[in-house]
Amino acid sequence: MCPLFAIVPEFYHKYLKMRHYEVTFIVDPVLSGDEVKATAEHILDEIKQFGGSIVAVEEMGLRQLAYPINKRSSGVYYCYEFACTDASWLAKFELNLKRNEKLLRFLIVKLDKYGVKYNDDKRNGRIGKRRAEQHEAAAVEEMPPPSVVDLDQDFMISE
Repeated sequence: MCPLFAIVPEFYHKYLKMRHYEVTFIVDPVLSGDEVKATAEHILDEIKQFGGSIVAVEEMGLRQLAYPINKRSSGVYYCYEFACTDASWLAKFELNLKRNEKLLRFLIVKLDKYGVKYNDDKRNGRIGKRRAEQHEAAAVEEMPPPSVVDLDQDFMISE
């Protein structure tokens, strides 16, 4: 180990610590399904080529846009979470995304520790829709079955 790292441990942790990012992008829906997947795969390969490690890939699918972009009212959404030690390549990556005509919009966000924890909890089902479904399923299992009442016996007239 370098003697500089032994002297200043903050330096060591600051520069070798993984930084987490999330890129969300919208692909033009006019493209064929294969072209959409190829565009998403190209972006994924580009992240790997620059030295990023993929943490999560989420294909959100075709969704309506809040407002028209390039005369399109819908788009295919993707969200990639990745980690890297060196973020100097992000400017070049962003420029490549701007030049890609198949993308309607994109957004790159640096995640803090709370964002990383939230995304991890969401993927593991501790937060969100799946958690609510699990809670409802557990409540249904705990309910006792309804008792069956024979109405004919209660109202029988004796002769």
